Amino acid sequence: MGDRLHGKVALVTAAGSGIGRACALRFAAEGAFVAVNDVVAERAAAVTREIAAAGGRATELPGDVSSAAEMERLVRETVARGGRLDVLVNNAAAPAGALLAETDDATWRRVLSVTLDGTFLGMRAALAVMLPQRSGSIVNVSSGAALGGEYMLGAYGAAKAAVLNLTRTAAVENARFGVRVNAICPGSIATPPLLAWVDHVPGGRSAFEAQIPARRIGRPEEIAGVALFLASDEASYVNGAVIVADGGVAARTAAPRFD
Repeated sequence: MGDRLHGKVALVTAAGSGIGRACALRFAAEGAFVAVNDVVAERAAAVTREIAAAGGRATELPGDVSSAAEMERLVRETVARGGRLDVLVNNAAAPAGALLAETDDATWRRVLSVTLDGTFLGMRAALAVMLPQRSGSIVNVSSGAALGGEYMLGAYGAAKAAVLNLTRTAAVENARFGVRVNAICPGSIATPPLLAWVDHVPGGRSAFEAQIPARRIGRPEEIAGVALFLASDEASYVNGAVIVADGGVAARTAAPRFD
């Protein structure tokens, strides 16, 4: 158990698996009281039990972040149970793989309502608490898909790119009030959606990983480490930043590969 978030209260959305779960576990291990959100109640409960078993403090808060009323309730209950709100991790997203020409209206709206609307609603609800406190850190989980076009990720990439602009705008507007807003752009991370998909790409997982300079898919815990830094007082002068954690993918030029 560490103390980098000692005395802080954090709300992590979509914390029932993947990056959200890793953030919830790491934050609790560093001393935070964690409100564990997931749209599936049992997943939120399972991670809450996992934290308690490790000696941490947490509470389960199932709910749908794409609803303004639900997001406001999640923040309100976090404050009621924890006494304040110091950190919000907007991690919820609705990935979808489809060519733009074949993306139907329902898929487009679902991806944007969870991925983009959920982030906006979370920030708005959190700011209502953090601004009077004159302190707080919001960490938005974007994606490497926000940094360029990618085959079959049009809706998802568009939503995640918009998250980056929301992050920067919120940072500019609220820095003078002691509230920091930053974003992480993970690359390919071993989350359930990616692992369910990667074996179906041409050549399978090994061919996929060969395209990553690090030669491997990232671990959720590695993204949680970045989120921990941004959430902590160690990042007190970091505001409006976008940290790319993708094993070196975005660092490549467009030139042919020589390795």
